[in-house]
Amino acid sequence: MPHVLLIEDDASVRDGMELVLRRHGYDVDTAATGEQALALLDGPGGARVELAVLDLMLPGMDGFEVCRGIRARTTTLPVIMLTARGDDRDIVTGLEAGADDYVVKPVTAPVLEARIRAALRRAEPSGPVRGAESDPAGLVIDRAGLTVTKHGVAIALPPTELRLLLELSASPGRVFSREQLLASVWDHSFLGDSRLVDAAVGRLRAKLEDVPAKPRYVQTVRGFGYRFGPL
Repeated sequence: MPHVLLIEDDASVRDGMELVLRRHGYDVDTAATGEQALALLDGPGGARVELAVLDLMLPGMDGFEVCRGIRARTTTLPVIMLTARGDDRDIVTGLEAGADDYVVKPVTAPVLEARIRAALRRAEPSGPVRGAESDPAGLVIDRAGLTVTKHGVAIALPPTELRLLLELSASPGRVFSREQLLASVWDHSFLGDSRLVDAAVGRLRAKLEDVPAKPRYVQTVRGFGYRFGPL
């Protein structure tokens, strides 16, 4: 039974979403503030949490701060953020803070549950089992062990960023459209949002590249999408 942490300050929305999630077989912890959520993650029950659903508009510590706090504690916990307005700036800021996906409120139960299922699948170990791949600049991608190092130093990547890197690096030089990456990495079978891809690429470059503005690994092919290398 997957364990979800629901962070929502509106009691009626929180209770309704908790009921829906429990009916779909999820175990649910709730928090009305970001401070409560981070305290729960720091406590003995935090290790059980497998995914966080995070409202951006919270009293006190806002959702952006909470997302950064979650990422400071763990890179592996999927975070789906909830935004009431669908405002572009909020969405981009939330994704840059480390969220894996977002939904705009009000959200229907099937949509939320589908996004949660997809996020949990991304968090599962997977990918082609092959030996380690490396390049002269010191980047090593161990596809079997699902680890990434540069100059011998481990790079901690959340599941979405790791899957994106594995997808791109499996075919160096091949150009992937944003739509292809949404389908293969985010498991979005519907019309997705390219901002998810662009934000994840930005976070990935910040961790992998010597000069993120001049990427060696995750390169932009203007008008088409992204490719890995060629190195």
